[in-house]
Amino acid sequence: MSVYTEADTSRFTKVLDGDTEFNVHYNDAGPADGQVVVMLHGSGPGATGWANFHRNVDPFAAVGYRVILIDFPGWGKSDAVQITSGSRGEFNGRIVKGVLDNLGVKKASVIGNSMGAHSTTAFALANPDRVEKLILMGGGNHSVSAFVPMPTEGIKLLNQAYREPTLDNVKRMMDVFVYDTSALTDELLQLRVDNMLARRDHLENWVKSLAANPKPFNDYSTRLPEVTAPTLLIWGRDDRFVPFDSGLRLLAGLPNVELHVFSRCGHWAQWEHADKFNRIVLDFLAN
Repeated sequence: MSVYTEADTSRFTKVLDGDTEFNVHYNDAGPADGQVVVMLHGSGPGATGWANFHRNVDPFAAVGYRVILIDFPGWGKSDAVQITSGSRGEFNGRIVKGVLDNLGVKKASVIGNSMGAHSTTAFALANPDRVEKLILMGGGNHSVSAFVPMPTEGIKLLNQAYREPTLDNVKRMMDVFVYDTSALTDELLQLRVDNMLARRDHLENWVKSLAANPKPFNDYSTRLPEVTAPTLLIWGRDDRFVPFDSGLRLLAGLPNVELHVFSRCGHWAQWEHADKFNRIVLDFLAN
């Protein structure tokens, strides 16, 4: 049984970005004086920090880390937003900085999955002095694959689920999202749909944002050498959202980096291989 629950750890804080103030939801678990680990979710419809990382919170908190899960504006309980120009990753990075500023956190390690990984890179580039270590999973840069047609199969299904949030479309997306679909029960999939439909404004704003700004994530290939923090790349060999060769590009570009590849793993390593993921990342953070 989990020590921490979503409801018990649920918090809000106001973050000002330019002239706009956002009410940002986050979960805060573990000892208040612990070294901070921030976990950043991906861009899937219905995604939240808790939904993406609930299998990782207890093990990190148990060894003394303070775990902060942030819901970016446009997801979960955070305010709605449309990003019709510029970089969504850099916007997300500014939100991370604002949350940490409000909490009085000077420095943190950051774990990002997919869009969250790209946002982690954006945050690290803008705030190198605020970063201890980085863990990038299934993302971190936005570049074209040399081997897989773009947009990938998974991204096409993701955007279809945003446009038509039905149980069938969510099932098609999740069947590609993970390698072993046996854990994707009808109840779990229906909960995902219910979570999506609870915030139709988030779904509609993603579709409108993408129509106005079809390339919302920067290609950081030429700037990767600036990210000097120790970085761990984690990839699923069978990722059908962000292909494995994207991880190799990061491996080539980042100056202080190592890579772990999970076989029989899709786009959600921290969920599909939670126990081993937790051990690997905790060891990386501690050593």
